[in-house]
Amino acid sequence: MIEVFAPAKVNLTLHVTGQRADGYHTLDSLVMFADIGDRISARRADSTSLTLTGPMAERTPRGDDNSVIRAARLMGATAAITLDKRLPVAAGIGGGSSDAAATLRALSKMTGHDIPEDLQDLGADAYICCAAPSGAARMGGIGEKISPAPGLPELHAVLVNPNVPVMTAEVFRNLAKRDNAPMPDMLPSDCDAGALISWLNGQRNDLQEAAIAAEPVIEQIFGALSVTPGCLLTRMSGSGATCFGIYGDAETAASAAGRLQESHSGWWVAATRLNAV
Repeated sequence: MIEVFAPAKVNLTLHVTGQRADGYHTLDSLVMFADIGDRISARRADSTSLTLTGPMAERTPRGDDNSVIRAARLMGATAAITLDKRLPVAAGIGGGSSDAAATLRALSKMTGHDIPEDLQDLGADAYICCAAPSGAARMGGIGEKISPAPGLPELHAVLVNPNVPVMTAEVFRNLAKRDNAPMPDMLPSDCDAGALISWLNGQRNDLQEAAIAAEPVIEQIFGALSVTPGCLLTRMSGSGATCFGIYGDAETAASAAGRLQESHSGWWVAATRLNAV
């Protein structure tokens, strides 16, 4: 049995810089990975099967709609796979893409075969989830251009999702402007958390307003996060609906998560560390 962790992906920034002739949007994003996520277990079998466990199993697509099955098909391998699903679905934190990437890594280890270079059928986040499952990286193009972002500190965060899926296609349809400025050429490096947070405050997620138009509850999440003591930054990850708050230390983040869980029992709330390599 091979087990692989599939961490949550958090877009600290997400600048939409254009749209190609084939309809795909170009992005510029600084990504970190969390110390929470799903888990893939795989063993050799004559045919591929998927068993879902975990608190989010009932909300997770099954069969050919699941990214794990599509990843196994892409690898050309057969295995009995179990997905322990703990991250919310269609949440902007790369759950399905991270699951697919973890499946590719598990099956690569099992078979000795390399992971394919073309991952476009698994979604834009599959590239970064394969290339940088820990640490920080810059994601460009339609997701396939990955460059390390070394020298960045660990951040303490709270992730909040209203348990409402947001469809990426709908968010992009709502997008008013598609040719926004990218991040600066030079990213922060060898800095402390305070300096990184200060820099992040000058950046954006260009999909936020479009996502709020699709699911107004996102604006409520921002309001709830922003009034928690010690919150230094709020932003949405990916195309939503997960939003995050950044805090100065783990204790403050854990306290904020407890407050939010108590006041919004229907929301998924998790304190986590980002870039915890």
